[in-house]
Amino acid sequence: MPAEPESMPSSELLPSIAEVERKSLGWVSAFVVGLNLCPFARPLLASDALRLKVSEATEDQDVAAALLDEIELIQKASEEEIATTLVVFPNALSRFDAYLAFLDGAQQLLEEMDLLGVLQLASFHPDYQFAREPEDAASHYTNRAPFPMIHLLREDMVTRALETFPNPEKIPERNIQTLEGLGRERLQQMLTALEH
Repeated sequence: MPAEPESMPSSELLPSIAEVERKSLGWVSAFVVGLNLCPFARPLLASDALRLKVSEATEDQDVAAALLDEIELIQKASEEEIATTLVVFPNALSRFDAYLAFLDGAQQLLEEMDLLGVLQLASFHPDYQFAREPEDAASHYTNRAPFPMIHLLREDMVTRALETFPNPEKIPERNIQTLEGLGRERLQQMLTALEH
């Protein structure tokens, strides 16, 4: 009997939108805000202006279409309506190399849409790995999340936040110190705890 072809997991195995939202917001709360990795995120966590969009797309073209929809939506909305958007892809881009390739395409799309300087993309993935960093470095956890995500940020909001924050250039260095202080094992436990 021939082997079954590899396919996407059955729908029973795929997480529900509510579950993805819960885990994603749990990650923002525990990591981004809880560890103060982004000092500007706390006010947004409780705000209606933080948009979390879970895309059920599984195919590349549908993933791209979902991201494009969100780019268009944030452009049309005021900052009070949508300050920032997290687009989560629980059923796609699971391989980090595929995610990076998609991210490159998304960056190119911003250029083609003449949105450089208007929107920024921030990237998060369960297997996030910075180039030229040791594989077991704690620093990878600044960008590790329960699911592949792309964060759409308004450039002018980022600029305003940085202008009012003392020594913003030291944020990455401080984050690495925080993560190294906790250690890779503890960070992985925190990420795994979001699964329950």
